[in-house]
Amino acid sequence: MQKTVANIIDDKGREIWAIDVADSVYEALEMMADKNVGALVVTSDGTFCGILSERDYARKVILASKGSRKTSVSEIMTPDPITVESSDTVASCMQLMTDKRFRHLPVVDDGDLVGIISIGDVVRAVIEEQKFLINQLESYITG
Repeated sequence: MQKTVANIIDDKGREIWAIDVADSVYEALEMMADKNVGALVVTSDGTFCGILSERDYARKVILASKGSRKTSVSEIMTPDPITVESSDTVASCMQLMTDKRFRHLPVVDDGDLVGIISIGDVVRAVIEEQKFLINQLESYITG
């Protein structure tokens, strides 16, 4: 049985941490540190419009010598990011994340944001799937 994004979300929960486009990058970093996450969903008037990651901060603030208190989230976020659906397989997410070098993927079903998954979530799911297959093979072999 192939694991899906829905399995990951069921395991980790559906909690989504979001920041408004008008907020400062500093506020976003505070939230990431407080929630122990590497990315936040970005909203405008409560509607999903992008994603902000630690990588965005490192490349678009630190390396550009900008100040995090005076830079808004809208200036450095990734607008309209690639998303996946709950029904997508973990393997397809792993391939997408590897090919595009993403660490976080928003999950959207029928136009609604239902979660966000990280590369860590995907790797954990792959390992669990492999352990399951190994146990099944061992059971088959030992009869």
